[in-house]
Amino acid sequence: MTARPLPRTDRRFTLLGAPYDGAATLGWPGSRYAPARIRAAMAWILQRREDGQIYCLDHATLHPFPEDLLVDDGDVHTVGHDLDATLDAARAGVADTLAAGRTPVLLGGDDCLLYPAARGLAESTPGTVAVIHLDAHLDLLDENEQQGRYSHSSGMRRASELANVDISASVQLASRHFNFPSSLAFREKAGLRNIPAAEIHRRGTEAVAADVLAHVAPADRVLLAFDIDCIDPAHAPGAGAHEPGGLTSHQALDLVQQLAPYTDAMVLTEVNPLTDANDRTANLAAYLVAHFVVHGGLAAPSHEGAPA
Repeated sequence: MTARPLPRTDRRFTLLGAPYDGAATLGWPGSRYAPARIRAAMAWILQRREDGQIYCLDHATLHPFPEDLLVDDGDVHTVGHDLDATLDAARAGVADTLAAGRTPVLLGGDDCLLYPAARGLAESTPGTVAVIHLDAHLDLLDENEQQGRYSHSSGMRRASELANVDISASVQLASRHFNFPSSLAFREKAGLRNIPAAEIHRRGTEAVAADVLAHVAPADRVLLAFDIDCIDPAHAPGAGAHEPGGLTSHQALDLVQQLAPYTDAMVLTEVNPLTDANDRTANLAAYLVAHFVVHGGLAAPSHEGAPA
Protein backbone atom coordinates (compact mmCIF):
# COMPACT_ATOMS: atom_id res chain seq x y z
CA MET A 1 0.00 0.00 0.00
CA THR A 2 1.29 3.51 -0.85
CA ALA A 3 2.37 5.49 2.22
CA ARG A 4 0.42 8.61 3.03
CA PRO A 5 -0.07 10.86 6.07
CA LEU A 6 -2.71 9.93 8.63
CA PRO A 7 -6.04 11.70 7.98
CA ARG A 8 -6.86 14.56 10.33
CA THR A 9 -10.23 13.95 12.02
CA ASP A 10 -12.70 15.68 14.32
CA ARG A 11 -11.44 19.18 13.72
CA ARG A 12 -12.85 22.67 13.31
CA PHE A 13 -11.70 25.51 11.02
CA THR A 14 -11.10 29.23 11.43
CA LEU A 15 -11.14 31.67 8.52
CA LEU A 16 -8.63 34.54 8.66
CA GLY A 17 -8.36 37.34 6.12
CA ALA A 18 -5.15 39.09 5.12
CA PRO A 19 -6.21 41.95 2.81
CA TYR A 20 -2.72 42.89 1.68
CA ASP A 21 -1.02 43.12 -1.72
CA GLY A 22 1.92 45.36 -0.89
CA ALA A 23 4.37 42.64 -1.96
CA ALA A 24 2.78 42.15 -5.39
CA THR A 25 5.61 43.81 -7.25
CA LEU A 26 4.95 41.95 -10.53
CA GLY A 27 1.61 41.30 -12.21
CA TRP A 28 -1.50 43.20 -11.16
CA PRO A 29 -2.23 44.57 -7.70
CA GLY A 30 -5.74 44.22 -6.24
CA SER A 31 -5.70 41.04 -4.17
CA ARG A 32 -6.18 43.13 -1.03
CA TYR A 33 -9.88 43.10 -1.93
CA ALA A 34 -10.10 39.31 -2.15
CA PRO A 35 -11.00 38.28 1.43
CA ALA A 36 -14.18 40.36 1.38
CA ARG A 37 -15.28 39.02 -2.01
CA ILE A 38 -14.54 35.40 -1.05
CA ARG A 39 -16.47 35.80 2.18
CA ALA A 40 -19.45 37.16 0.26
CA ALA A 41 -19.38 34.14 -2.03
CA MET A 42 -19.16 31.80 0.98
CA ALA A 43 -22.61 32.94 2.10
CA TRP A 44 -24.13 31.38 -1.03
CA ILE A 45 -22.61 28.02 -0.09
CA LEU A 46 -23.31 28.06 3.63
CA GLN A 47 -27.02 28.72 3.20
CA ARG A 48 -27.36 25.04 2.26
CA ARG A 49 -26.56 23.77 5.75
CA GLU A 50 -29.51 22.07 7.40
CA ASP A 51 -29.70 20.45 10.84
CA GLY A 52 -25.93 20.35 11.18
CA GLN A 53 -25.32 18.69 7.81
CA ILE A 54 -24.57 19.52 4.20
CA TYR A 55 -25.04 17.32 1.14
CA CYS A 56 -22.21 16.95 -1.39
CA LEU A 57 -23.59 16.08 -4.80
CA ASP A 58 -20.13 15.23 -6.17
CA HIS A 59 -20.02 12.03 -4.14
CA ALA A 60 -23.68 11.66 -3.04
CA THR A 61 -22.59 12.00 0.59
CA LEU A 62 -23.93 13.75 3.66
CA HIS A 63 -21.29 15.55 5.71
CA PRO A 64 -21.55 16.92 9.24
CA PHE A 65 -21.51 20.73 9.28
CA PRO A 66 -22.26 22.07 12.76
CA GLU A 67 -22.29 25.81 13.36
CA ASP A 68 -18.77 25.79 14.79
CA LEU A 69 -17.19 23.76 11.96
CA LEU A 70 -16.17 27.01 10.24
CA VAL A 71 -15.95 30.30 12.08
CA ASP A 72 -14.71 33.62 10.74
CA ASP A 73 -12.18 35.34 12.99
CA GLY A 74 -11.96 38.46 10.82
CA ASP A 75 -8.81 39.95 9.33
CA VAL A 76 -5.32 39.84 10.77
CA HIS A 77 -3.78 43.24 11.38
CA THR A 78 -2.41 44.41 8.04
CA VAL A 79 -0.29 47.51 7.66
CA GLY A 80 -0.23 48.81 4.10
CA HIS A 81 3.22 50.43 4.41
CA ASP A 82 4.82 47.75 6.59
CA LEU A 83 5.44 44.33 5.03
CA ASP A 84 7.24 42.97 8.11
CA ALA A 85 4.40 43.87 10.46
CA THR A 86 1.86 42.31 8.12
CA LEU A 87 3.83 39.10 7.72
CA ASP A 88 4.20 38.80 11.49
CA ALA A 89 0.49 39.42 12.08
CA ALA A 90 -0.40 36.69 9.57
CA ARG A 91 2.06 34.31 11.26
CA ALA A 92 0.56 35.08 14.66
CA GLY A 93 -2.98 34.55 13.35
CA VAL A 94 -2.09 31.10 12.06
CA ALA A 95 -0.19 30.18 15.24
CA ASP A 96 -2.95 31.45 17.56
CA THR A 97 -5.58 29.49 15.63
CA LEU A 98 -3.54 26.30 15.95
CA ALA A 99 -2.97 26.97 19.66
CA ALA A 100 -6.75 27.18 20.07
CA GLY A 101 -7.05 23.70 18.61
CA ARG A 102 -8.52 24.81 15.30
CA THR A 103 -7.32 24.54 11.69
CA PRO A 104 -6.47 27.89 10.04
CA VAL A 105 -7.60 28.93 6.57
CA LEU A 106 -5.76 32.13 5.64
CA LEU A 107 -7.21 34.18 2.78
CA GLY A 108 -4.88 36.56 0.95
CA GLY A 109 -3.88 38.84 -0.32
CA ASP A 110 -0.79 38.28 -2.40
CA ASP A 111 1.42 35.21 -2.29
CA CYS A 112 3.98 36.63 0.12
CA LEU A 113 1.52 35.20 2.68
CA LEU A 114 2.66 31.66 1.94
CA TYR A 115 5.71 32.35 4.11
CA PRO A 116 3.94 33.47 7.33
CA ALA A 117 1.41 30.64 6.95
CA ALA A 118 4.28 28.14 6.77
CA ARG A 119 6.06 29.86 9.65
CA GLY A 120 2.97 29.87 11.84
CA LEU A 121 2.50 26.14 11.26
CA ALA A 122 6.20 25.34 11.64
CA GLU A 123 6.48 27.23 14.93
CA SER A 124 3.42 25.40 16.26
CA THR A 125 4.81 21.89 15.89
CA PRO A 126 7.98 20.24 17.22
CA GLY A 127 8.07 18.02 14.15
CA THR A 128 8.61 18.70 10.47
CA VAL A 129 6.37 20.51 8.00
CA ALA A 130 5.89 19.85 4.28
CA VAL A 131 4.33 22.31 1.86
CA ILE A 132 2.00 21.31 -0.98
CA HIS A 133 2.29 24.37 -3.20
CA LEU A 134 -0.17 24.81 -6.08
CA ASP A 135 1.01 27.70 -8.23
CA ALA A 136 1.73 28.61 -11.82
CA HIS A 137 5.09 29.94 -10.63
CA LEU A 138 7.89 28.55 -8.48
CA ASP A 139 8.11 31.49 -6.00
CA LEU A 140 11.73 30.54 -5.33
CA LEU A 141 13.30 33.91 -6.07
CA ASP A 142 15.85 34.78 -3.42
CA GLU A 143 16.20 38.53 -3.70
CA ASN A 144 16.45 41.32 -6.23
CA GLU A 145 16.41 45.11 -6.27
CA GLN A 146 12.78 45.54 -7.28
CA GLN A 147 11.23 42.80 -5.14
CA GLY A 148 13.41 42.47 -2.07
CA ARG A 149 13.35 39.17 -0.11
CA TYR A 150 9.69 38.76 0.91
CA SER A 151 7.70 39.42 -2.25
CA HIS A 152 5.02 37.26 -3.86
CA SER A 153 7.85 35.70 -5.87
CA SER A 154 9.75 34.49 -2.79
CA GLY A 155 7.20 32.85 -0.49
CA MET A 156 8.30 29.28 -1.10
CA ARG A 157 12.00 30.23 -0.94
CA ARG A 158 11.56 31.89 2.46
CA ALA A 159 9.43 28.98 3.72
CA SER A 160 12.18 26.56 2.72
CA GLU A 161 14.56 28.35 5.11
CA LEU A 162 12.45 27.65 8.20
CA ALA A 163 14.27 25.26 10.48
CA ASN A 164 11.69 22.47 10.50
CA VAL A 165 10.26 22.81 7.00
CA ASP A 166 11.24 19.65 5.13
CA ILE A 167 11.74 20.96 1.63
CA SER A 168 12.60 17.51 0.26
CA ALA A 169 9.17 16.27 1.46
CA SER A 170 7.44 19.27 -0.13
CA VAL A 171 6.03 19.43 -3.65
CA GLN A 172 4.96 22.08 -6.16
CA LEU A 173 2.00 21.47 -8.46
CA ALA A 174 0.63 23.04 -11.66
CA SER A 175 3.65 25.18 -12.58
CA ARG A 176 4.04 26.02 -16.25
CA HIS A 177 5.81 28.06 -18.94
CA PHE A 178 8.96 29.96 -17.91
CA ASN A 179 10.85 30.83 -14.74
CA PHE A 180 14.25 31.94 -13.49
CA PRO A 181 17.18 29.54 -14.09
CA SER A 182 18.36 30.37 -10.57
CA SER A 183 15.06 28.98 -9.24
CA LEU A 184 15.70 25.71 -11.09
CA ALA A 185 19.18 25.54 -9.58
CA PHE A 186 17.81 26.05 -6.08
CA ARG A 187 15.03 23.51 -6.58
CA GLU A 188 17.45 20.84 -7.76
CA LYS A 189 19.91 21.50 -4.93
CA ALA A 190 17.15 21.46 -2.29
CA GLY A 191 15.47 18.34 -3.68
CA LEU A 192 12.10 20.08 -4.07
CA ARG A 193 9.66 17.98 -6.12
CA ASN A 194 7.79 19.61 -9.01
CA ILE A 195 4.75 18.26 -10.88
CA PRO A 196 3.92 20.70 -13.70
CA ALA A 197 0.42 21.31 -14.99
CA ALA A 198 1.14 19.36 -18.18
CA GLU A 199 1.88 16.26 -16.11
CA ILE A 200 -1.35 16.64 -14.12
CA HIS A 201 -3.29 16.87 -17.38
CA ARG A 202 -1.63 13.65 -18.60
CA ARG A 203 -1.86 11.60 -15.41
CA GLY A 204 -5.10 12.85 -13.88
CA THR A 205 -5.80 14.25 -10.43
CA GLU A 206 -6.37 10.93 -8.66
CA ALA A 207 -2.93 9.55 -9.55
CA VAL A 208 -1.22 12.86 -8.81
CA ALA A 209 -2.95 13.26 -5.43
CA ALA A 210 -1.86 9.77 -4.40
CA ASP A 211 1.70 10.58 -5.50
CA VAL A 212 1.68 13.85 -3.55
CA LEU A 213 0.40 12.23 -0.37
CA ALA A 214 3.09 9.57 -0.56
CA HIS A 215 5.74 12.26 -1.07
CA VAL A 216 4.70 14.38 1.94
CA ALA A 217 4.17 11.35 4.22
CA PRO A 218 7.56 11.74 6.01
CA ALA A 219 6.51 15.14 7.40
CA ASP A 220 4.56 15.53 10.64
CA ARG A 221 2.41 18.43 9.42
CA VAL A 222 1.40 19.64 5.96
CA LEU A 223 0.50 23.10 4.65
CA LEU A 224 -1.72 23.39 1.58
CA ALA A 225 -0.65 26.60 -0.18
CA PHE A 226 -3.03 27.44 -3.03
CA ASP A 227 -2.25 30.31 -5.41
CA ILE A 228 -5.33 30.79 -7.58
CA ASP A 229 -3.18 31.23 -10.69
CA CYS A 230 -2.52 27.48 -10.66
CA ILE A 231 -5.93 27.43 -12.35
CA ASP A 232 -6.18 28.35 -16.01
CA PRO A 233 -7.32 31.98 -16.49
CA ALA A 234 -10.23 30.68 -18.58
CA HIS A 235 -11.63 29.36 -15.28
CA ALA A 236 -10.11 31.96 -12.93
CA PRO A 237 -9.66 35.33 -14.65
CA GLY A 238 -9.39 37.17 -11.33
CA ALA A 239 -5.73 36.49 -10.64
CA GLY A 240 -2.52 38.47 -10.25
CA ALA A 241 -1.12 37.01 -13.46
CA HIS A 242 -2.51 35.01 -16.37
CA GLU A 243 -0.69 31.82 -17.35
CA PRO A 244 -2.56 29.69 -19.93
CA GLY A 245 -2.56 25.92 -19.72
CA GLY A 246 -3.39 25.63 -16.02
CA LEU A 247 -5.74 23.40 -14.08
CA THR A 248 -9.44 23.40 -14.79
CA SER A 249 -11.78 24.36 -11.98
CA HIS A 250 -12.80 20.70 -11.70
CA GLN A 251 -9.19 19.53 -11.37
CA ALA A 252 -8.48 22.12 -8.69
CA LEU A 253 -11.57 21.23 -6.67
CA ASP A 254 -10.85 17.51 -7.02
CA LEU A 255 -7.27 17.93 -5.77
CA VAL A 256 -8.43 19.94 -2.76
CA GLN A 257 -11.05 17.31 -1.90
CA GLN A 258 -8.42 14.57 -1.98
CA LEU A 259 -5.68 16.46 -0.14
CA ALA A 260 -7.78 18.20 2.53
CA PRO A 261 -8.02 15.28 5.01
CA TYR A 262 -4.21 15.08 5.21
CA THR A 263 -3.28 18.75 5.62
CA ASP A 264 -3.08 20.93 8.72
CA ALA A 265 -3.59 24.45 7.37
CA MET A 266 -4.51 26.21 4.15
CA VAL A 267 -3.45 29.53 2.66
CA LEU A 268 -5.27 30.74 -0.46
CA THR A 269 -3.76 33.67 -2.33
CA GLU A 270 -3.74 35.90 -5.41
CA VAL A 271 -7.48 36.16 -6.05
CA ASN A 272 -7.78 39.60 -7.64
CA PRO A 273 -11.26 41.17 -7.80
CA LEU A 274 -9.91 43.97 -10.02
CA THR A 275 -9.23 41.51 -12.86
CA ASP A 276 -12.17 39.20 -12.10
CA ALA A 277 -15.31 38.79 -14.19
CA ASN A 278 -18.58 38.85 -12.23
CA ASP A 279 -16.84 37.39 -9.16
CA ARG A 280 -16.19 34.09 -10.96
CA THR A 281 -12.79 33.64 -9.34
CA ALA A 282 -13.89 34.72 -5.87
CA ASN A 283 -16.76 32.25 -6.14
CA LEU A 284 -14.40 29.45 -7.17
CA ALA A 285 -12.09 30.34 -4.26
CA ALA A 286 -15.03 30.12 -1.87
CA TYR A 287 -15.84 26.64 -3.15
CA LEU A 288 -12.19 25.60 -2.72
CA VAL A 289 -12.40 26.67 0.92
CA ALA A 290 -15.76 24.96 1.40
CA HIS A 291 -14.47 21.68 0.00
CA PHE A 292 -11.33 21.94 2.15
CA VAL A 293 -13.55 22.28 5.21
CA VAL A 294 -16.22 19.72 4.30
CA HIS A 295 -13.85 17.01 3.06
CA GLY A 296 -11.12 17.71 5.60
CA GLY A 297 -13.29 18.14 8.66
CA LEU A 298 -15.23 15.86 10.90
CA ALA A 299 -16.33 12.22 10.78
CA ALA A 300 -16.45 10.18 7.59
CA PRO A 301 -19.37 11.11 5.34
CA SER A 302 -22.48 8.96 5.15
CA HIS A 303 -24.29 7.73 2.06
CA GLU A 304 -27.32 6.82 4.13
CA GLY A 305 -30.33 9.00 3.52
CA ALA A 306 -28.61 10.96 0.79
CA PRO A 307 -31.06 12.36 -1.74
CA ALA A 308 -31.18 10.63 -5.10
